[in-house]
Amino acid sequence: MPLQSLWMLFATFVFAIMAVAVKLASNLYSTSEIVMYRGLISVIVMFVLIRFQGGTLKTVLGWHHAWRGVVGVTALWLWFSAIALLPLATAMTLNYMSPIWIAAILFAAGWWQGKNRFEWSLAAAVALSFVGVICLLRPSIHSNQWLGGMLGLVSGVLTALAYIQVRKLSQMGEPEYRVVFYFSLTNIVAGLLGIFATALLSTIGAPSATPSLQPVLHSHSAYGLALLLGIGVSATVAQLAMTRAYRLGKMLITANLQYTGIVFSSFWGVLIWGDILDGFSWAGIAIILASGIVATFYNSRKTAESKSSANGNKLNKAMPPTDPITTEL
Repeated sequence: MPLQSLWMLFATFVFAIMAVAVKLASNLYSTSEIVMYRGLISVIVMFVLIRFQGGTLKTVLGWHHAWRGVVGVTALWLWFSAIALLPLATAMTLNYMSPIWIAAILFAAGWWQGKNRFEWSLAAAVALSFVGVICLLRPSIHSNQWLGGMLGLVSGVLTALAYIQVRKLSQMGEPEYRVVFYFSLTNIVAGLLGIFATALLSTIGAPSATPSLQPVLHSHSAYGLALLLGIGVSATVAQLAMTRAYRLGKMLITANLQYTGIVFSSFWGVLIWGDILDGFSWAGIAIILASGIVATFYNSRKTAESKSSANGNKLNKAMPPTDPITTEL
């Protein structure tokens, strides 16, 4: 069903809630701790859900899960690094270029395989949404911020590869819960590695010192635990919705709807931190929403026409109706 891509709307809304919790928690915990606790809570939630539903964690696609986890976590770390080196608007804009890279990867894959199925109209909708992001965030990179810019750019590319891998895993029959579980497990490993690396680096210059987790593990409070719990639960729900969107929806439409996340984040900024949206910002929001709506309904109508044409063609009775999933990758 083409409207399954709308699961991404729900995912971006919940991701925006998670981002608010992350921003608040960053005053209490390090990035490594947030990544680790996010993964730990998600693993616990998913394990309980899997046992309750009678699912299984057994898989024959271990390497595919490992690739998705490594690429996804690396993209996450690079994005956090870019946020530290760049203005937040610039870092977010670079990360939200992932739909552009998805369109580019699909075009390259189609050209390499000799397929003539690349839909320029949907790619144009993705590009239009990015114009809206620029109007909303108005990013800028100065000469002394080139490293952060490169990290943010690579983060967007890796995010696109991670989403494509999610799509492939779903097409290979992996349920959403298994994809999310193993990615969350990778988050725990990455967070622990970051914590130990920070502890090890803290001993440089002090040869007699031994590595300790004390400098990089912060104590908890009720407020901090509530934030970590909110991050973990919201990340789990959003990951499930995002995975379903890429499994059942159309790739470019799902990627395009990802831009709505910046709209939700902007509204949270107004409500919580008193951010002010001027005319350019509202214009950017309007462009993002209009692009997502037009692309979604365009695909819905086109898919319906394709199915009607296939069903009405008596010479090709054995040919199944066009499925949006089969037109990509």
